[in-house]
Amino acid sequence: MLATLALDAGRAISHVDLADELWCGQPLGNVRNALQAQATRVRRVLDGKTGQGPGLTVLRAVGNGYLLDIPPEHVDGNRFLDLAARGAALLHCDADRALELLQEALRLWRGPALLDAGDGLRCRSAATLFDERRLTVWEDIVSARLAVGDNRQAIADLSQLVAHHPLHERFYEQLMLALYRVGRHSDALDLFHRLRARLDEELGLEPSDRLKHRYAEILSQDPRLESTAAVWSQQVGQRIAAY
Repeated sequence: MLATLALDAGRAISHVDLADELWCGQPLGNVRNALQAQATRVRRVLDGKTGQGPGLTVLRAVGNGYLLDIPPEHVDGNRFLDLAARGAALLHCDADRALELLQEALRLWRGPALLDAGDGLRCRSAATLFDERRLTVWEDIVSARLAVGDNRQAIADLSQLVAHHPLHERFYEQLMLALYRVGRHSDALDLFHRLRARLDEELGLEPSDRLKHRYAEILSQDPRLESTAAVWSQQVGQRIAAY
């Protein structure tokens, strides 16, 4: 219940929507009583954390629902999304500051998003959004490192990211560029072939045209790979397509 209300902090959620989220369509004898019991438990926890007395809790009953009466920016999930957006906006003009903001965003994480928040549609959809945005933040962090010339730390980050996300092509593309820049040309090319074999074996697919283009650049030792433009040239097109 707390997670559901926090996702819409400052806005009321109806009894019907809350019940559907908490019990996923399971039949209830008395929805209002069930929600009141949950609200009492939440208030007990919140009052203990904030030191507020009875009647001053941030969890409020309003009309035919409940709301968490706090500013949206006080919710870590919203803070994460805000920091991620601010960092992404600075990538091309101030990579160092972008890196600070993006790392601050990741420090808010304590594990998988909304891990114990139940199976309701609101929380599961939000968890998917947060998890996908975290991957994009990692892409942006690596891009910032590559932009400022920190190729070795980029390799260290990407080696772990590729291990945890073995089919995420953007991480492979970034790792190929970082390896090339530190003189590991054969490793960069081998990485492409390993991904190509894995995609074919598991999905019956070929690498994207974007990744093939990066492979061709490395194969020909294109001097543009050493420029900052190489970090952004394909990412910009990818972002435009995504939106």
